[in-house]
Amino acid sequence: MTQATADPGFRHEDLSRLIALMTGAEKHGPAATSTLDALWVLYDRVLRVGPATAGDVGRDRFLLSKGHGPMAYYAVLAAKGFFPVAWLSGFGSYDSPLGHHPDRTLIPGVEIGSGSLGHGLPLAVGSALGLRAQGLDDPALWVLIGDAELDEGSNHEAIAYAGSAGLERLHTIVIDNDSATHGWRGGIASWFEAAGWSAVTVDGRDHAALHAAYTAAHPGRPHAVVARAEKKQ
Repeated sequence: MTQATADPGFRHEDLSRLIALMTGAEKHGPAATSTLDALWVLYDRVLRVGPATAGDVGRDRFLLSKGHGPMAYYAVLAAKGFFPVAWLSGFGSYDSPLGHHPDRTLIPGVEIGSGSLGHGLPLAVGSALGLRAQGLDDPALWVLIGDAELDEGSNHEAIAYAGSAGLERLHTIVIDNDSATHGWRGGIASWFEAAGWSAVTVDGRDHAALHAAYTAAHPGRPHAVVARAEKKQ
């Protein structure tokens, strides 16, 4: 595998073309496209990590819990130079590192191997606690989950614990495309707020709104950004 270069200068407008290179038997297209704008704004304007710093202890960390639709994630990583664009055309094939779930042992820049829904946020809570225990107070930790993952009890426990522990460097992006079985009175953000989080709901395709939500101050509390994104077929 060849090494990726630094940020090759792709723009948001190029992402659709990069996604189109992935012609494997992907069954979760809407799961990928609903995350595209949220991921791009995060990697392009907020997250402090790149190909040259992906192994640095002081890097920001991103965990993709919504891993069953990874095409947008792969497109953003390729656009930012974590691995060569040439890898995209092999997506889903036997000898490609780009599987239908990201594998942290095969793909530069990937922090966790995703699998069953509902485990990314608990892993993020544990990672935030680990950073705190090491005295690493500067790195931010981000996790992206789908609204349907909030049906999982593991996330209920993670949300409750993170709020009570005041994990200020923990940030959760919830892609809300009305896939959850259950609803929450007052919306998803109200649930996080009741657990001691800072939370805001925005249009998940509005880059300015996403950036403002990502960078909002939330002293002493973890922060949740609920990104509304209707399904695209």
